[in-house]
Amino acid sequence: MSGNIEAKAIAGGFVTMTSRWAHDGRLYALLSAAGFSLKAVFVKLAYGAHPVEPITLLALRMAFALPLFLWLIWKSRNLDDLPLSGGDIGRIWVLALLGYYLSSLFDFHGLTTITAGLERMILYLYPTMVLLFDACCTRKMPSARAWQSMLVCYAGLGIAFSHDLHQGGEGADVLTGSAWVFASAVTYALYYLGMGDLVKRIGSMRLAGLAGSASCVLVLTHFAVVGKISTLGQLPVPVYTWSALMAVLSTALPIYWASLAIQRLGAAQAAAFGTLGPVLTVIAAWALLGESLSLMQVAGLALVMFGITRLKPKQAQSVATSNISKTSAGTARP
Repeated sequence: MSGNIEAKAIAGGFVTMTSRWAHDGRLYALLSAAGFSLKAVFVKLAYGAHPVEPITLLALRMAFALPLFLWLIWKSRNLDDLPLSGGDIGRIWVLALLGYYLSSLFDFHGLTTITAGLERMILYLYPTMVLLFDACCTRKMPSARAWQSMLVCYAGLGIAFSHDLHQGGEGADVLTGSAWVFASAVTYALYYLGMGDLVKRIGSMRLAGLAGSASCVLVLTHFAVVGKISTLGQLPVPVYTWSALMAVLSTALPIYWASLAIQRLGAAQAAAFGTLGPVLTVIAAWALLGESLSLMQVAGLALVMFGITRLKPKQAQSVATSNISKTSAGTARP
């Protein structure tokens, strides 16, 4: 009897915490990080199923994601919404160019010459870049608590991926690949920061659908120009399967969750949760690919989790409530 009461108490506490985290945006930031962290696993599974060009795999990913983005646009329709201005349309195309066209393209180029561990370490520097860009735009430095939490998170990442960094080797190829991935991190940080004001104007779901659809158009146009369309029919079924899963779990849904997180937490704080992504990639690779999980990676995971729990600023609750009230007219209808 007492065991049932304790179980119900634990379950009730978990539901309460989940509801609170969903309200202030932390849950969506974590879900977004988890979804994006699976991308590298899906890519490895697809590459293992059949030798495929990076641009081809990227095009398949976005082709499967396009209907989902169009569905988000349809679901977010609201007769009371103001029509998009020319400036809004221009900003959406810029976000699409930065976020899931150039950023993905740079990332795939970098992965041809550096290890996945080194790529993750470089790519997830983007939260720091968001903080710096945000500080430059607002002329207001992040709080000491935020900086301390970020330091804890990055210390964890450094521990978790130190062995991968040592395996990166030396030479021009590693430097070139690292430069490509660093460029990917920069473009993604600019995309993340650029969403802040726009998501408050037009709503998270609508923006996710519009920006995602525009990204798909850019990627598919690129593939149509330089890709080998004739090879699509020769690809085995597993490549299409992993591409479809990547489109749903690592593209469309994480973009939507990221929009909700930015709406509630703000761009800088929501991006900070992305530091959890590399560690989640390690866990997913261990579970799905059979890769080893070292004690150093576990120690890094513990530090990152501790840092994540301290990221939410004290004023986030009031800010989240204010943001939700301002954007309720632009979010999706139930």
